[in-house]
Amino acid sequence: MTDIQSSELAPRFVPERPFPPYSYVTGRFPHPTRDPAGHSYGHLQLAPEAIDPEHWQPSQDYLFACDLFNHGYYWESHEVWESLWLAACRSGPTADFLKGLIKLAAAGVKAREGRAAGVKRHAIRAVELFESVQSEINSATFLGLDIAWLISIAKALQADFVLPAPSDAPVQIVFGFRLLPR
Repeated sequence: MTDIQSSELAPRFVPERPFPPYSYVTGRFPHPTRDPAGHSYGHLQLAPEAIDPEHWQPSQDYLFACDLFNHGYYWESHEVWESLWLAACRSGPTADFLKGLIKLAAAGVKAREGRAAGVKRHAIRAVELFESVQSEINSATFLGLDIAWLISIAKALQADFVLPAPSDAPVQIVFGFRLLPR
């Protein structure tokens, strides 16, 4: 777990979209969409438009997923990035990059579940995906994020991540880094 205080939380990119009351962790909270008590049960989710990698800034869904991730809503950020991954037709640099972010979010979920092997497995896959994107494009950044930095973060997660203490808190930030697209 990180020692980041609430006053040090990342700025919001899409502050008008509220966070759910809890971040889903298997067995601790109702499934958000399948359980009638879930925070998103019965909510119609519209499919987002595909992200244009040259003009990613207008994508409120992408930016909201970054907000969710930065504030400890790993399962929820995973879901938003997955919808964008589907909109990117699941192939190519944009899809691979989003899949890398999905894997980082999945690592956050596994950290909340207390599953170190899951954190490592998802971090390894994130490295592979980010390295693939890095080899395909002619830029140090993609969708506003530094690719080499993401690779180093994912490598650090697989090498020396310490699981947080178990918590029944509705939201828990487990990583000491933020995704701040610029």
